[in-house]
Amino acid sequence: MLDLEKLKKTARQVRIETIKAIYQAGSGHPGSSLSTVEILTGLYFGGILKHSSQKPKWEDRDYFILSNGHACPSWYTILAISGYFPMEELSHLREFGHFLQGHPDKSKFELVETTTGSLGQGIAVGLGLALGLKSLNRKNLVYVLESDGEQDEGAVWEVNRIASHYKLNNLKIIIDRNGMQIDNFTEKNSALEPLDLKYESFGFAVKTIDGHNFQDVIPGLGWLKEIKDKPGVLIAKTTRGKGVSFMENSLGYHARSLTKKEYYDALSEL
Repeated sequence: MLDLEKLKKTARQVRIETIKAIYQAGSGHPGSSLSTVEILTGLYFGGILKHSSQKPKWEDRDYFILSNGHACPSWYTILAISGYFPMEELSHLREFGHFLQGHPDKSKFELVETTTGSLGQGIAVGLGLALGLKSLNRKNLVYVLESDGEQDEGAVWEVNRIASHYKLNNLKIIIDRNGMQIDNFTEKNSALEPLDLKYESFGFAVKTIDGHNFQDVIPGLGWLKEIKDKPGVLIAKTTRGKGVSFMENSLGYHARSLTKKEYYDALSEL
């Protein structure tokens, strides 16, 4: 049985190390990095994603793609805690030439399945992977984490149509539904709701969860993993900047670092 308290402690550690890395870098995307923490923690430490830090390119691994690549500081932290590289490397986030770039860069970091940053790009590669694996009768699953702002991209809905047509039950999409994008609330820029019904109309199995409650996150990810007859999407309702009160639901923390005072205030809250 999973220890939910241990998962909560890990999520707290992820938030602290993520804030430290972004502050030291002097730039980054704290809002989405913090909203995705429980999703990533559940994937990597909740018995969902098949992976091994001892065998990073394990042939039977599940593939993970961070399509909303700007949220990578929290993913890098998850990888460090998992043992893929030393924790000290997080202090080099966004340094020129370092493997921990501001968006996942496959040319710099071999653990990255595909370079992401341009929204819609990651899910398109995920579709190709899922198609290829299915054609080879491989059992690997492909998990793709998207932002809700990313749903504005036409490529996302092209992928959804094709994934449904080929009944890609190995394609597992998670949407970080924090309700915000770079400069506004999603519903003010280009309304997404009812997002669940839109995915259902494309032939997906759909479930909506509280993306910060492990009692919702773990069963939700387990449900997504077990879908057998069609592609699935897990819509995780989250809060931008979760865990730091002055960042929560604030448009100002999409892409910026923290002042010294904000940094210490954030750490004291966490």
